[in-house]
Amino acid sequence: MKRWRLFLFVTATLVVVWLLLQESVGMGALLVGAVLSVLAVAATRKLDLPDVSFRRPWTAVTLAAVVLGDIIRSNLRVARIILGPSSRSETSGFLRIPLDMRAPYGLATLACIITATPGTIWVAYDSASHSLLLHILDLVDEKVWLETIKGKYERRLMEMFE
Repeated sequence: MKRWRLFLFVTATLVVVWLLLQESVGMGALLVGAVLSVLAVAATRKLDLPDVSFRRPWTAVTLAAVVLGDIIRSNLRVARIILGPSSRSETSGFLRIPLDMRAPYGLATLACIITATPGTIWVAYDSASHSLLLHILDLVDEKVWLETIKGKYERRLMEMFE
């Protein structure tokens, strides 16, 4: 029963996204969206995806708020670097961060967060040492970045997925 509800929820969500992208709620767009959504969900069920145990939805809401604030601040910093006077000496560089998180969906979410934040790039993840390699445009203090990734993001993601 739970799988059936999930199938319906994901299919309906994909249909809504399709209709939004088409900017039409006509019968043709609805029919094509429904067929594509059912096919997409059926195709992904054939994949051997790991089970997810998503807990603490309130943590997800607070994480989304934190990420939104960080993205806004990062946009302002990157704009200041690009548009500001070139006499300032920003330092870009690579930073390796050891991670305690092992949940694949948590790592994927962390990759999305880091990639969506201007000025940071997820370069590599070493599964043997469980460490993440980032490139940071404005790498002033490595300790601040370690606290940001581990304290703000990883801790909340581990609460949600592990």
